[in-house]
Amino acid sequence: MRSLTYSNYKFSVVAAFVLGLVTSSVTSVRAQLNPLASQYFQNQYLFNPAMAGLNKGLNINLAYSKQAFGVDGAANVQSASADYQMDKVGLGVNLYNQYSGVFRTTRAMVTYAYHLPLGGDNQKLNFGLSAGISNNHLNIGDVYGDQSDQTLANYNNKGTSVDGDFGVAYTSNKLTVQGALPNLRSLFKDNGSTVDREVFFTAVSYQFFDPANVSLEPKVAYRQVKGYTNILDAGANVAFSNNQFCLQGIYHSSKSATFGAGFNMAAYSVLAFYTANTSALNGYNNGDFEISLKINLSKK
Repeated sequence: MRSLTYSNYKFSVVAAFVLGLVTSSVTSVRAQLNPLASQYFQNQYLFNPAMAGLNKGLNINLAYSKQAFGVDGAANVQSASADYQMDKVGLGVNLYNQYSGVFRTTRAMVTYAYHLPLGGDNQKLNFGLSAGISNNHLNIGDVYGDQSDQTLANYNNKGTSVDGDFGVAYTSNKLTVQGALPNLRSLFKDNGSTVDREVFFTAVSYQFFDPANVSLEPKVAYRQVKGYTNILDAGANVAFSNNQFCLQGIYHSSKSATFGAGFNMAAYSVLAFYTANTSALNGYNNGDFEISLKINLSKK
């Protein structure tokens, strides 16, 4: 009887771990289906290392996202990046951290970019390469049950792995065409993550009208997520009075939509976003919320 009780307890611990793993995967998949909204217009360096150092001065970006709001243990994401322009060279640092229940994903990258001038209208051909480390970790201290269970320890034994991103872009005062290969390690070897990562990204945008008054920048992006249906994003950024106030809207083919609004001053900008649920999750939570801050230390 005692042996049976212990076996049942052991099974409960393993079952709880597997359930937590599945729950983490669902909320982590949401992070891939609905990435940080600030990376579409405010901080494109998050999507593409070729965009590091594209703008003059030292640019610092901070973002926080709470996903599946109202669901206990749902993912929350913190991002911090800094990039600096040195003539034709861009240097950057990109930090990403995601908590999802008892699971944590951390990524730290350094970036080198080169911006080759092509002619008038500020035309450039941009290349960027990021290299760094990524780690998927289980917080055993937050697990309810037998924390000495080997199943839990085995998950953390995978340790930290080397990773990287590569990107290219053509940019001008009006047109931007770009493509990126994020998470390069996953192209050659499974890194043991519970998350099916993005493996390809491309986007095209064009700015209309006079930025001094009203400007409209529509954008179409295509994202390939390993193990999931490819995603098409289509939206626009509308800015008023030299971009002092902006409105953003993006529809995702995953059947969700992102809406944002914010203001831009000479040296900083603040935006807030709301992403509606994917159709499969309607009625279960209140969507995703994000706030982002950008600071340019070259402006006064």
